[in-house]
Amino acid sequence: MKFKFVWVGKTRNADWKALQDEYLRRLSHFVKSEIVEVRDAQGVGQAELEGNDLLAKLNHSPFVVLLDVNGRKISSHELSAELEKWQNRGLREVAFIIGGAKGVSPGVAERADFKLSLSFLTFTHEMARVILIEQLYRAFTIIKGFPYQK
Repeated sequence: MKFKFVWVGKTRNADWKALQDEYLRRLSHFVKSEIVEVRDAQGVGQAELEGNDLLAKLNHSPFVVLLDVNGRKISSHELSAELEKWQNRGLREVAFIIGGAKGVSPGVAERADFKLSLSFLTFTHEMARVILIEQLYRAFTIIKGFPYQK
């Protein structure tokens, strides 16, 4: 299985970038991963422009997870169970999308196979990236029975 993280904009803050890279390194023990960034759009139709770029970067990803404030709110253990289901289905690639400041276009929302909310709270995009990758790493440690999760 491979994870593709597709998001709008770069992680500019050095501290968040370091955490992102650290959890990607840890996650690489379980799954191949790549990050694909699309440019921030500006002005009228921002979400639609970014949405077109996001959809173009998905290629033919068989399974798309959209981080969405209205998505399913699940625990770390429930996320690990979802990952196991995806593995058992034989999914070769799972793409995770984090939209821009104006959200995502209807086309991106429709393309999502699974909508995930990280919390009832709101996070910056840079925080959400780190939290997502850390939670995926945590899910694999739960699956494998490693002592990371508490």
